Amino acid sequence: MKIVSLIPSATEIVFALGLGDQLAGVTFECDYPPAARSKPAVSSSALTAAELTTPRGIDDAVAAKVAAGEPLYALDAARIATIQPDLILAQDLCRVCAVPSGAVEAALDVLGCRADVISLDPSTLDDVIDCIGVVGDATGTADTARSLMDRLRERLDTVRDTVRGRSRPRTLALEWSDPPFSGGHWVPEMIASAGGEPVLSVTGVPSRRLTWDEIASETTDAVVFMPCGYGLEEAVHEGQRLLAQPELADVRHLYAVDATAYFSRPGPRLVDGVEILAAALHPEAVPPTSPAALRVLR
Repeated sequence: MKIVSLIPSATEIVFALGLGDQLAGVTFECDYPPAARSKPAVSSSALTAAELTTPRGIDDAVAAKVAAGEPLYALDAARIATIQPDLILAQDLCRVCAVPSGAVEAALDVLGCRADVISLDPSTLDDVIDCIGVVGDATGTADTARSLMDRLRERLDTVRDTVRGRSRPRTLALEWSDPPFSGGHWVPEMIASAGGEPVLSVTGVPSRRLTWDEIASETTDAVVFMPCGYGLEEAVHEGQRLLAQPELADVRHLYAVDATAYFSRPGPRLVDGVEILAAALHPEAVPPTSPAALRVLR
């Protein structure tokens, strides 16, 4: 079987199921596991380097393209057709995050490519884990998928049991800083599973733009800065600016995390993200995580 993955989370799932040798194409963002970097890239960003210099610049560029109805990603449909995949893994959850599956199907129809296209669109942690089963069923690895799903759910249960009955710090997840956006979809559930009380976000609901007045009106114990698409060092760099944000002056704890690895991508490593959050919110009960995953800014 030849598989093309158009979302980094699906690439992680494919490798986790032991199918890396069958992966024939990935996106330019697929960087985990490291072996994914050696696979042919069949998509690229439509944003220029000049548009990717600051959070405000990125937001403005994305908003302008969305308003104009322009794609945010360029799909190399001809290359996909040359690969002749049997299965393409795509998404419709977030137009900003990857090529929508509808656009994939339309492009491939023109070229006569008859690959099966499966859209993975999770909104909760359960959905994310269920996506592993979907890929397993489609690739003949259902037993391997079920075993992985069980292990991930067991780890989540362990964290939830550990923090049960403890105080629940009111925790705001910021997935962008300028303008501020709340963490959406599975992120509020990650906070709740880690023993926190999500602020200005609801499980299963997309991220939304906030105002600093909204943020200031909330009683918040901790802010977790998880800028979408950023690794830890980039998050730390941008997060330093939040230390001077007057609306966050009374927030006792401010953390920066590796969003790309553990929070933004709906794959198996979200469970690592829950464990990372639990260690930050309840250090007295949960062992500390690697400094490569989280940095204390305040």
